[in-house]
Amino acid sequence: MSLRAALLALIEVRGPSSGYDLTKSFEGSLAHVWQASHSQIYPELNRMAADGLLKVEEEGPRGRKTYAITAAGQAELHEWLVEAKPEQRIRNEASLRAFLIPLLPPQKAIELLTEQARAAEARKADLEALRCRVGESSFGGFALERGLRHMAAERDWALWAIDRLQKSEEARTETVRTPTGEPK
Repeated sequence: MSLRAALLALIEVRGPSSGYDLTKSFEGSLAHVWQASHSQIYPELNRMAADGLLKVEEEGPRGRKTYAITAAGQAELHEWLVEAKPEQRIRNEASLRAFLIPLLPPQKAIELLTEQARAAEARKADLEALRCRVGESSFGGFALERGLRHMAAERDWALWAIDRLQKSEEARTETVRTPTGEPK
């Protein structure tokens, strides 16, 4: 249903659009929050037209179709926005990796976390640049802000975890010393 809602929303905002136009819109905006490929979008557009949520407004060369949202499509989009509960099941590789970090030697874990903090900071910078280009109040502005905050939290968590690992390693090193203070 999320792909349907995303496509309905894009057509609602952009106006009549082809599958190609919608694929490009996904790549330029929604791809930051929801992935959809060309091979997913086209069949879904056909199903949505068959379900009466979209109408084919124009057919062009090579089978190009321009879709417009119908009143039923607008109603379904509104219902999804208001009534549907977002999926809360977590399936996130970064979270799984965080769960399994204690399996790594501390220095390797610190390297991994340092890279994760760097990547989150770089992604945050990309989103900040996007916000400067499109503006805070643009379509997708709330999702953009959510992404910025998520990347800041991801970076902060990685730095916290690095600090914990370093303190744990320091404490372990201190307990391995002889009574004279010399390392074993």
